[in-house]
Amino acid sequence: MGQCHQLYESPALGTLVRAGEDVFGVVSGITTTALDPSRRVIARGAEVETEAEIYAAHPQLEKLLRTDVKIAITGHREANGVVHQYLPSQPPRIHTFLYTCTPDEVRSFFGIGAVPRLDFLYLLAGFGGSGDDAMAAALRNASQAFNDPRAFLIAASRTVAMELSGDTARINAIVRRLPIGEGTI
Repeated sequence: MGQCHQLYESPALGTLVRAGEDVFGVVSGITTTALDPSRRVIARGAEVETEAEIYAAHPQLEKLLRTDVKIAITGHREANGVVHQYLPSQPPRIHTFLYTCTPDEVRSFFGIGAVPRLDFLYLLAGFGGSGDDAMAAALRNASQAFNDPRAFLIAASRTVAMELSGDTARINAIVRRLPIGEGTI
């Protein structure tokens, strides 16, 4: 779990992030809640036209609310630069900063060959429905870092089918979330 410095300023669902220099994860959930869990968030805005007017009339909301991201750790990088798609021996430290991975880091994590490395999928598969959405989003997002996004998604779909071979409905649900047949990705 990570807290964003700015309200509503989180990486998108499925974004590959790096914690510090060596731990990778996928954004698997995003929530905005009260800083104090004993205080309920109250709906405001019945008397205004826009959301911006709510925050202008109640500037304290920016200090009373927080946006958190849930990160599924999906791999790590060794000191020699080798990337592994399994859990590191130690989790990131509490105040470690999260960074959105660059396209080069995404390609390094997923592998540059014709068949992407997707060993980390079993880590997301355990989350059920939200993990499936995060998995599909991660694949969509990662495809943008490759020269041929469609080829990446086709290869990724085959890997998903192998990883979840006993659950056809789940495979279909995940693959339907990928823009493989669409004209532009």
